[in-house]
Amino acid sequence: MKQQNKDPCSVTLARLCLASCLIGLSLSANAARPAGEVGVDWGDPRGQECVDCHMTESPGLYWEWNHSQHGQSGVNCLDCHEAKEGEIDAFEHEGAYVSIVVTPKDCSNCHLTEFEEMDGSHHAKGGQILASLDNLLGEVVGGPGAVNAGCRQCHGSKLEFIAEGKDKGRPTPGTWPNTGIGRINPDGSLGSCTACHGRHRFSRAQARTPDTCGKCHVGPDHPQIEVYNESKHGIIYRAKVDEMNLESDKWVAGVDYTAAPTCATCHMSAGPGIGKTHNVGERISWTLRPPISTKINLVRLENGDEFDVPEGKEIPKVGEEAKGSKVVEVLTWKDRRAKMEAVCFGCHSTSVIEGHYKQFDDVVDLYNEKFAKPISAVMGELKEAGYITPAPFDDKIEWVWWEIWHHEGRRARHGASMMGPDYTWWHGIYDVAKHTYFEWIPELKEVVHEKDGNHEFATAMLEKHFATHEGHDWYFNGMSVEALEKVREGFEARYGKGSLK
Repeated sequence: MKQQNKDPCSVTLARLCLASCLIGLSLSANAARPAGEVGVDWGDPRGQECVDCHMTESPGLYWEWNHSQHGQSGVNCLDCHEAKEGEIDAFEHEGAYVSIVVTPKDCSNCHLTEFEEMDGSHHAKGGQILASLDNLLGEVVGGPGAVNAGCRQCHGSKLEFIAEGKDKGRPTPGTWPNTGIGRINPDGSLGSCTACHGRHRFSRAQARTPDTCGKCHVGPDHPQIEVYNESKHGIIYRAKVDEMNLESDKWVAGVDYTAAPTCATCHMSAGPGIGKTHNVGERISWTLRPPISTKINLVRLENGDEFDVPEGKEIPKVGEEAKGSKVVEVLTWKDRRAKMEAVCFGCHSTSVIEGHYKQFDDVVDLYNEKFAKPISAVMGELKEAGYITPAPFDDKIEWVWWEIWHHEGRRARHGASMMGPDYTWWHGIYDVAKHTYFEWIPELKEVVHEKDGNHEFATAMLEKHFATHEGHDWYFNGMSVEALEKVREGFEARYGKGSLK
């Protein structure tokens, strides 16, 4: 029987489609495959026994792993969990030595660049909070239990391991589980990759969603997730999340997605002309954490560590010795800002970017000059003159100041940095002003009166540090007739004549 001739155009199209599919599958497989040789650098054949067992013993772990790029590429349990006999976190399990804890150094076997970028960053140092006021407040005023289940679950802590008995090598219940971003691991590495990528799926999409960052960047003192949610970026993200292409390999802002940025977009991910990084602080030009903000320059060292130098302080040069190592790179605060702006340019014009930074800088300068610097100066003189003790948190005025800078001042600064108007004003500068004028200043007078029987020292401090700033003129001299009349005219135009009494 004679075969019918097929349409040559249809045949060509079918072949092209098949070729495209094969190329796509090939690229997808290559993108998922770790560096190295299968069965040697990863894909340990002995690990198949682990897989077969855990498929029934702990199916939740198995299915998460199996749906991950690791699982689909053949990276198995033993590749990540294998340990050596004698290591503090090693125990024998089904004929092999394993560790429950997978550290960044373990991940560096395949993900060296990401490890090195993370290793010297602020995230990696999150567990080193022992000497901070935050830790003192938690440990002493609160209690160790709250710190362990609270602070350390975000910051991280030092993992400890059972030294003897049948459970030797397993982490102690008091320090595990812990995926704190600055966890101190038994092999000397800092951090936890699963803080963002989640055991055992290791999802890039999860790490790119704002909610992942919002686990820790939330609450009264650093409400980045709340600020993001009220910003235009956050609103559009939620409306267009299906267009965000979160599983993309390269995920370049303005190319792979255009709806809105997430936290990862601005602080870590690639944009036109700028590559990705696992150093979340590299693009930050202001520090918004301390009582008084400063612009910060970044110094990188040969040993992989890095540190910030506030604007105005001497910056070591490349090749010089610093902190026990050699300087290999310096990024000024302008360099850091330029890196952030490079991401913004993926979706915005120069006028938008420059306008945003002008508004942001103005809020930080306002907070610094009108409130933070004057209050900080007075607090220093109070301690020096013996009106309050050197110990923190034993005087009410210290609590008031703490909440002004640590909570309200941070909210204002973060609100401005991420375009959250409510947090900039009502949860920010409004609270800073209210508590400065009607809690901190009255407490200043009370502290001085209690010791001296009068307010002379307090009055002198206010004159010296507050009266010199024109922003406080209304407090000392009352609001001007012109200012009040302007308010009256606007109020009556909306609500009728005589409505403002």
